[in-house]
Amino acid sequence: MEMHQHGMVELFQQLGLGSSEQEINTFIREHRQRRDAVLLHEASFWTEAQAAFLKQAIDEDADWAELVDQLDVMLRD
Repeated sequence: MEMHQHGMVELFQQLGLGSSEQEINTFIREHRQRRDAVLLHEASFWTEAQAAFLKQAIDEDADWAELVDQLDVMLRD
């Protein structure tokens, strides 16, 4: 299986979100969750498609999984 090297910019693009450094920082600041909040893909701010992508990335340990984990950490207080 071919593994791709993705960055946070590409993850945000894949999710259909603004992907500039400022847009990523704003998203993180505006959507910060408590440590004990719901699972990342269950957060209310995702569309169904975004939530499905995030869940699938983790469930299948896809090449996006590491970045999805990193995003989860970034979104926790």
